[in-house]
Amino acid sequence: MPDENDPSGWQAFASEYIRFVDEGDSSRTMLLDDVMLEECGNVDGQLVLDIGAGEGRFSRMLAARGARTIALDLYWPMVEAAIHRSAGQGAFVRSPATVLPIASSTFDTVVSYVVWVDVPDFRSAIAEAARVLKPGGNLVAANLGFITASPGWERSPDGRRLFRPVDQYVDERPITLSWRGHQVVNWHRPLSAYMQAYLSANLILRRFLEPVPPNDTLRASPRFEDWYRIPEFTVMRWNKP
Repeated sequence: MPDENDPSGWQAFASEYIRFVDEGDSSRTMLLDDVMLEECGNVDGQLVLDIGAGEGRFSRMLAARGARTIALDLYWPMVEAAIHRSAGQGAFVRSPATVLPIASSTFDTVVSYVVWVDVPDFRSAIAEAARVLKPGGNLVAANLGFITASPGWERSPDGRRLFRPVDQYVDERPITLSWRGHQVVNWHRPLSAYMQAYLSANLILRRFLEPVPPNDTLRASPRFEDWYRIPEFTVMRWNKP
């Protein structure tokens, strides 16, 4: 289990996570990036906050499209890596997502790229994201879907995927995962809990997606079979009236 000084496990995992990103996270590069960029729209000249930015990868993608970015993360190794890799573009803040050190109605767009699953108090994080948005601004959020309530695929004796069992879906609870030699804590919540948090923040849903590959070019590869059978992620665009 993660230790009492790092209950999430992310402080200890940060350096390994950065290596993982550098190796190329196909879920992002091949499945989610284009969807997230499309939902962010034309960011040229916009002020964009990237919550839980990690080592700043997506912030740099937005900056390359003309956005003025602020990358925020809770863990110093992430923030330091983001600063080092930024080539002078954007600003960087160490802060929890639940108490943003930012004035209300500041940003044109707020991004949460597979972050809520790591935040214990996700309701406060969503409320804060809504608070710092300008009226008319958008919150674009990717997150893990129902698979947080699934232990993985049931397989046939010869190893073929059969189905993914789901249990305790309605219960909000932490789940400790073993990832590249480290243990980190993710949080499972039913979709209804997330939806109610957005609605309680007075946001309006404009887009709801469960991304799948846009064509069949990867269908024959066992590595990507999951993507064609069960959506692993949700992407939502919420608007602040």
